[in-house]
Amino acid sequence: MVVSGVPQDKNVVPRSVARSTLALLRNHPIFCDLEPEALDQLCRYAKHSTLKRGATIFAKGDPGNSLFAVISGTVKISISSADGRSAILNLIGAGEIFGEIAVLDGQARTADATANTNCEIFAIDRREYLPFVRSQPELAMKFIELLCTRLRWTSDQVEQVILQNLPGRLAGALIRLTDKEDKLASGGRTIAITQQEISEMVGMTRESINKQLRVWAVRNWVRLEHGAIVVLDTAPLQALAEAGPQSEGD
Repeated sequence: MVVSGVPQDKNVVPRSVARSTLALLRNHPIFCDLEPEALDQLCRYAKHSTLKRGATIFAKGDPGNSLFAVISGTVKISISSADGRSAILNLIGAGEIFGEIAVLDGQARTADATANTNCEIFAIDRREYLPFVRSQPELAMKFIELLCTRLRWTSDQVEQVILQNLPGRLAGALIRLTDKEDKLASGGRTIAITQQEISEMVGMTRESINKQLRVWAVRNWVRLEHGAIVVLDTAPLQALAEAGPQSEGD
């Protein structure tokens, strides 16, 4: 497996990386129920890579040769048009997997995957992974659940873009991103995303996003940081996301 533009590790994977891989798999909802021997086998298939921000992992139309998991950092799943416009479909964080659609159906990639930050990933070749899944039938149901989750995420995103106004779209995007967090810390949930990136996620200009976020910052619903948005109060954002287009939120 070759990650575009990123040199692959030439040496034996360090023990610390192997431990990180095993821990990630053991804690992942898809793989957590595997027997220790099966987890060890899956770890042996995993190829480790360290990526710089902006590195291409795969592009739309590429063959789906590998399943990927994020060890640290964030990976952006996006599409772009011929005139240079971009839309972000998802942000994949540590402990999550991506690239499963093309691996399962054997077809081409449906989107681009790019390192959104410096990150570490591992990849499992489709030729090794599919026989492994056949030997572990319970994984098939786990992947059905994962695909359903992805479909629900996409359906929610499309619904927001088509039916909601800017406040509802933005609030819905922030809620979906914070839902990925394990729990709400006392200081709020920090979403590592720029205003340009979230504008590409909700289909509005960066200027409009900035204006709305500043309104919410005054109300202490969010706090704006460099390269991040901290959600301080989810309740009013949830209400906006569910209210429909009649609510402006400003």
